[in-house]
Amino acid sequence: MEAILFYLTALVAIVSAIFVIKCRNPINSALNLVSTFICLAVLYIMLECPFMAAIQIMVYAGAIMVLVIFVIMLLNLGSIGKSSNSRGMAAGGVLAALMLLLTNAFLRRGDVSGTGGEVTSELIKSYGHTELIGKAMFTDFLLPFEIASILLLVAIVGAVIISKRDV
Repeated sequence: MEAILFYLTALVAIVSAIFVIKCRNPINSALNLVSTFICLAVLYIMLECPFMAAIQIMVYAGAIMVLVIFVIMLLNLGSIGKSSNSRGMAAGGVLAALMLLLTNAFLRRGDVSGTGGEVTSELIKSYGHTELIGKAMFTDFLLPFEIASILLLVAIVGAVIISKRDV
């Protein structure tokens, strides 16, 4: 039953990701991206990471996509015409297939992660996902967390300045 749910979710995620790049209307592409994010959240739930699934839904499928749709409507892109970039798309497809084959070869030849960490499944069961992530974020990774916060603040201020200049 789990395998059927995984394959069905993966199929929907791949199809909606293809529609993200194939749709001519940017709003339809953004809505297909929301569908892809929701499928990723289902995959996180299948991996027993409910906190990551909730963050995926709230942050990416919610807040980030609202911002993306706001920017699309602010720029008034409309439909994008069909370009004659068939050589570039063919080269990109060949490059993507080559990267997929190389990644598959590397994963089959060696260990996926290489080393084990100090966080085991018993530790996760005793503390919980959210507590371990919060402890790591606010102790070991405090500086990168604060740098990301400052970068997001600068991006918000920059977006407001750019949008006010045209009004």
